[in-house]
Amino acid sequence: MANTKSAQKRIRTSERNRLRNRAVRSSLRTSVKKFREAVDAGDLASATKLLRDAHSEIDRSAKKGVVQSRTASRTKSRLALAHARLSAAKKS
Repeated sequence: MANTKSAQKRIRTSERNRLRNRAVRSSLRTSVKKFREAVDAGDLASATKLLRDAHSEIDRSAKKGVVQSRTASRTKSRLALAHARLSAAKKS
């Protein structure tokens, strides 16, 4: 256990941040999973809405520092590519 007041406060702060990060990361993964399920099902209208939601969730988590900005950018790019492929498949 920590001996100093500042170390005890740091433990409390770290725990609070850990719980917040865990919740944000969980909602991020859920939104990405829902989008991927819509793409796999071939539902373009639903996928379009879920892509917007996923991008918003990714940006929010990057802003809070839960995921790194490059990771967020890469994930958004991959989701957009999946959406574009679905869109192209529906057109042809």
